[in-house]
Amino acid sequence: MKRRSFIKKGAATAIGLPIMLHGQKLSALTRHALFNGMNSDSDRILVLIQLNGGNDGLNMVLPLDQYSQLFTARENILIPESSALQLSAETGLHPAMTHLKEVFDEGRLCLVQNVGYPDQNRSHFRSTDIWQTASAANQVLSTGWAGRFFDQYVPDYPNGYPNGSYPDPFAITIGSIISETCQGVVANYSLALQDPSGLSPLLEDDEVNTDPTQCYGKELAFVRTSILQTNAYGEVITQAAEKGANLVDYPADNRLAQQLKTIALLISGGLKTRIYVASLGGFDTHANQVDATDTTTGGHANLLRTLSEAIAVFQTDLVLQQLDKRVVGMTYSEFGRRIRSNGANGTDHGSAAPLFVFGSCVNPTIIGDNPIINEEVDPQEGVAMQHDFRSVYGSLLHQWLEVPKEDVEGILFDAFAELPLIQGCETTSVETSGTDAKGGLKVWPNPFTETAQVEFRSLGETVRLSIFNAAGFEVGVLTHRYWPAGVHVVPFTPGHLPSGNYYVHLRTSTLQQTLGLIFKQ
Repeated sequence: MKRRSFIKKGAATAIGLPIMLHGQKLSALTRHALFNGMNSDSDRILVLIQLNGGNDGLNMVLPLDQYSQLFTARENILIPESSALQLSAETGLHPAMTHLKEVFDEGRLCLVQNVGYPDQNRSHFRSTDIWQTASAANQVLSTGWAGRFFDQYVPDYPNGYPNGSYPDPFAITIGSIISETCQGVVANYSLALQDPSGLSPLLEDDEVNTDPTQCYGKELAFVRTSILQTNAYGEVITQAAEKGANLVDYPADNRLAQQLKTIALLISGGLKTRIYVASLGGFDTHANQVDATDTTTGGHANLLRTLSEAIAVFQTDLVLQQLDKRVVGMTYSEFGRRIRSNGANGTDHGSAAPLFVFGSCVNPTIIGDNPIINEEVDPQEGVAMQHDFRSVYGSLLHQWLEVPKEDVEGILFDAFAELPLIQGCETTSVETSGTDAKGGLKVWPNPFTETAQVEFRSLGETVRLSIFNAAGFEVGVLTHRYWPAGVHVVPFTPGHLPSGNYYVHLRTSTLQQTLGLIFKQ
């Protein structure tokens, strides 16, 4: 097959047969408006920024209302309270993040507190896999959450792509390795890209026998399709890079800013790619996280400055090009760090952490509560999860990429709690009237020695009430069923559990809340 004829081949329009993946049915649904309008200038783009290594959220977003407890737990690395860049009376940013503070003040930054997942795995590899696939901690999936998103709406990929209707890559990873986030059932929707202006076509060999009845015929056909597809995509990427522009100067010594510069250039050049993935490494700060003589400086401060500067200059570029209402970005890391610092002026692998959602269409607020810091912190204790990361994914898919909620639940294999991440820009509205008053979650007595009473309020909905230990593992489920509207109380008796710090976590379709409780035998 010649490249020209490959490009001209139209996409198949028939709905495919259902596919079973890990017991879940996937099927090519009726094409959504997002894909019907992929060639429109109003197409929406999602930019993911992965912070590799496990970001210390307590050093990035400072809980100013709990500094006495933090001083006890991490005196050798704690940022002075007076140095914080205040987002509110209770919450501040690391002083190195002045650029991101400006983005917040401009109404283009949403902070989501305490994001993680139940039964936190503290392995870099496994936890990264969980975030990329949106699996449960005890579940292994072979597809990424963004890959399943594309699988729902793009029939027969990669066969027949690119084509006249879909000439551009669906996703691009800035770097040398494609992102597993974009792995679909058959193929990865992401194209790895480093320099959009230096792409060289791969060698095509029309003499290779791709007869499926011959040895390795199917495999050779797949390789040939991949080569033809890569070359065709390379042409449109080069054209977009030549047509596009950057209207601000990106700092040459900021490696993340250079990745975002490429993304802005391609968006400016008219590329209709839906998802971009960028990354910044170095967050595994076991040692020398801070300078011993000045905790506001050091390795982590340099990373946060890099992140802050990169997001700010990228956002400015988009605004100047009037592209800002098409783009929303999100940061994430495989886990946070422990509350207690170690003896090497660093922190070890932990649990939940905050993340940022940025753009001109985001809800410019702080979602969630400051982390719970007990007076006595267990050496293994991480920040307790309030928001499941799949709620962030689900909310972005629904509110930004306009995927129907029932389809989102099929992509994530579960229901999710809606978070009000997007505001304005003619996005999907989210009813948040039931999320105030924090669900009425109360615990008494606290500390307790035998049984604690857990009070919560239901709006007439399914309620999951769980108990987590200090390491982030779910050790008990008090209830998971429909509760009528009103205030309810259920008991928690630890039984065989040891004394220590625990957390009760409330989840409904509109709310996630966490409270600490202390069990003393």
